[in-house]
Amino acid sequence: MDDKREIAFTVPGKPVGKQRPRFSRQGTGVRTYTPRKTQEYENLVRISYRAVSKEKLKGAISATICGYFEPPKSISKKQREQMLKGDISYIKKIDSDNLAKSILDALNGVAYDDDAQVCLLVVQKLYAETARVEVLLKEL
Repeated sequence: MDDKREIAFTVPGKPVGKQRPRFSRQGTGVRTYTPRKTQEYENLVRISYRAVSKEKLKGAISATICGYFEPPKSISKKQREQMLKGDISYIKKIDSDNLAKSILDALNGVAYDDDAQVCLLVVQKLYAETARVEVLLKEL
C-alpha cells in the first residue's frame, strides 16, 4: 500500500512574487524586514494551505506551482482566446523563481519542516479568467 501523501490547494487572487528584503537604519544599526506585500501574501498562502490540511509532509517533496494571470483588458477577443487556450504564454513579471519562493517560504513550518525538502519543483505561468495560484505538494 502506498502511503505517500498529496495535498492540493488554491491561493486566490493575483500571484505575488517574493520581494527583496528591505533595510532601515535604527540608531547605529540596520534592521532588515520583509516588505508588507510579501508578508500579506505569505499569510494568505498559509491560510489557503491550512484550509485543506493541518498536516506536515515528511521526507522528500515535489511541488508543482501554477500561477494564473488574467489577460490584459486592452487586447482583442482573438488574442484573449489565444491566451486562455495557452497558445500565447505569460512571459511578463513576476519571475517564476520569485513566485515559487513566495509559495515555498510561506509553507515553511506549515506544510513541511523546511523548504529544503523540496527536491522536485515545477513552476508554470499561464493565463486564465481568474487570477490564482494552484499548488500540488507530494511526498516522494
